[in-house]
Order: sequence, then C-alpha cells, then structure tokens
Amino acid sequence: MDSAQIFKEFVENLTINNNESIINRFSSITKRLNTDFHELDSNTENGTYIGSYGRNTAIDGISDLDIIFVLPDGMYAEYNNRSGNCQKELLQDVADSIYKTYSTSKVRGDGQVVVVEFQNDYIEVCPAFLENDGSYTYPDSNNGGSWKRTNPVPEAEAIENLNEDANNDNIINLCRIVRAWKNKCGIVINGLLIDTFVFNFFIENNEYQSIEYDDYPNLVKDFFAYLKEINTDRKYWYAPGSNQKVYKKNSNFKAKASKALKNIEDAIAKDDNSTVYEVWRKVFGKYFPYPKEVKERSQNYSATEEYIEQRYPLNIHHFLRIDCQVTQDGDRVALLRDMLRLKKNKKLKFFIDKTDTPEPFDVFWKVKNEGEFARDRWSVRGQLIKSNSSDNVRNETSSFDGAHFVECYIIKDGFCVARDRIEVPISDF
Repeated sequence: MDSAQIFKEFVENLTINNNESIINRFSSITKRLNTDFHELDSNTENGTYIGSYGRNTAIDGISDLDIIFVLPDGMYAEYNNRSGNCQKELLQDVADSIYKTYSTSKVRGDGQVVVVEFQNDYIEVCPAFLENDGSYTYPDSNNGGSWKRTNPVPEAEAIENLNEDANNDNIINLCRIVRAWKNKCGIVINGLLIDTFVFNFFIENNEYQSIEYDDYPNLVKDFFAYLKEINTDRKYWYAPGSNQKVYKKNSNFKAKASKALKNIEDAIAKDDNSTVYEVWRKVFGKYFPYPKEVKERSQNYSATEEYIEQRYPLNIHHFLRIDCQVTQDGDRVALLRDMLRLKKNKKLKFFIDKTDTPEPFDVFWKVKNEGEFARDRWSVRGQLIKSNSSDNVRNETSSFDGAHFVECYIIKDGFCVARDRIEVPISDF
C-alpha cells in the first residue's frame, strides 16, 4: 500500500464539499438578524462560525453548523430586567426573526440556541453579547433561565496556530480523521473534546508535527494508543486557547479506541495485502480510499454494498450496543460477544442490548458476509435492511465460514444518531 498517496487521498475525501451552501445560509441568517436587531444591511458583520466548522476541523457530511450572532449591548439590560424566563423570550424573538427568511423550515428555540432545521442538516444560532475580554454571554432557557459565558474564538486560534507550525496541516488532518472514526464506529464524543485530545497529543508528541503522509499510519496508531490510555475517571479536560472545561459525559471512546488500535496494528502488519483496505475501513469507513484495482480482485468487495451515510446524514450523539443470541436445537442460549468463534448452522438473533436514544426511532441493519465462501456463493450482501419488527431484532443463521459482521443504525428525526457493529467469526475449525 502506498501510504503517502492513500492517506493524502483519505484526507482529501474528508474535506467539506458543500461550503457554498454553508456560506449562503450563514449569510442569509446573519443578514436577517442584522436587519432586525442592528438596523444594518450586512450578511457578515456580527456573525461568527464556531464549533468544528469554526475550528476548521469539520468533515464532509457535517450535519450541524454552529453560529454565534452578537446582539446590541443595550438588549442585555432590556431582557434581563424582564420578569420570568427572559432567556426563553430572547431565543423566541431571534427565532421569529430567522423565520422571516426560512418560513418553510422548522425554526425553534432549544435551550441555548435557535435551531433551523433543513432536510439533511441543521444550523444552531447562539445569540450572544460580546464582552470586553472577547468572550460571549449567551442565554440558557433551561431550569427557569440563566446567563452563561463561552469563549470559542481562542480555541480556534490555538488550533490554527499549532497547525501553522506543522507540515501538511497535520493537526487539522488528525482532527478530521478522528471524526471519521467517530462517525464510522458510533463514538459518543464531543467535537471539542476530539480537538482537545488531538491538540494535547501533538503538544506532548511534537515530533509528529513535521511528519509527511507516509508516516500517517504510525501517527494514527500512536494517537489511538494515546487515547486508549487516557484516564476516563476524569470528568473534563481544558480546551486549548480558552481553558474552558470540556466534559466527557457518557462517552464510550476508550473501549472503542482500544478496538480501533487493534485494527490499525493489523492494517499496518498487512501493508502489502489486498485486505489491508478493508481493515482500515473498519476504523474509518467509506472515506478511506479503496483503489479500483484492489476492489476488483478483493473477495470481500461488494458493488451492491450500501452505506447509511448515503441515505441519512450522520449526527452520532447517542450510545448503542448490539449483541446476538446464539442458539441451536438442544443447545443453551449463548451471547455472541462472549464467544471467540461461532460454528455453522446456529440460529442468530441480533438485538439492541443498550441505547440511550429516546423513542420513537427507526432501526436499520446491515449484514455483510466476507471471505471466499461468500464470494463463491454470490452472497456477500451488505444492503441496508429496515427493521419491521416491534422489538427491532434481526434473525440470521451461521451458514458458512468467514469473517462476517453485522451493523445496526438508529434513525431519529431524519438523522443517524447511533450505530454499532459486531463481528461474526464463523468457523468449524
């Protein structure tokens, strides 16, 4: 595998391709709010990109865009002197303004932001007041209402400054690569926490700032080794630049990082093997390049395989864990995650073991058979199958040898909000 060319292409694949649409929406919202609150005709002033897009660490397929809009200073006293939940009133007034421009979209206040929902993505607008130190005061309508403080600009500046000292945008690239892993493997982790971990990794391992693309396999290996060893008893870390607390909450990143590290080590060991691309794709998904000539001779490639991100935008923020009941007439029931391998002719019942996704939601499954037996029988599969059962299970059988897998996706409000994968190693040996 030509690591330099493959990882350069991988990084290019992660680059956002709908910047024009993002800029147009930002301009429309900013122009409307400037007209209504500043009596100003401008589609740029008082508006600032924040979040992953503002830090330049977002990847293609980004489903949520974050904007801060600065309101006139005098409005703070005007709202703060009102009785009741004045923060909720402020959010509603901003929502009413945006609705004038996007009257066919759903526009609503939601805790600390105004959400503008589109077909495949949404924008969160945070109305705020600029303080003398460059931070922002913003409304929080939860629990009766309060004012909160945030300081996102130094975070973006810190990442940009460190990235400028590196070759090939290595800091930005790794932030994006880790997001590909988050989306592929269903990691519940805040985007700012990803960027904080990457920033800290490069500070502690500054030799990686100067590497070229041919060293990227070792870069990602060592980063996941670093992530695997992070003390998850900690509740928060400090964001670069702002030193704001970034909370871990209920993230499942450590166990997933350990699994990713094993796959990455396997991929590096298989460098000259055609199956190496499939191993890398276990970690990073469809954005990792799969050369045409390798596809054509691969036993596991399926031209009909479907990917959930081609049907639904990804917004992974809920936890999902699936498992499988393994039974055969006369045998006791066992769970697949407790087994090292699986024999043929077993009944398999895949089910959702745990999720924190609130109902209602839809469930899709994907069953992929790999190896020469699947290829010979024209049974590679890989299509998305919507669950039609009320208990959201998927019944299968272990028919022939091979390293198969099953993935599950939870769809809520038009987005894929959780996903998980389980390996199904079938062999009678």
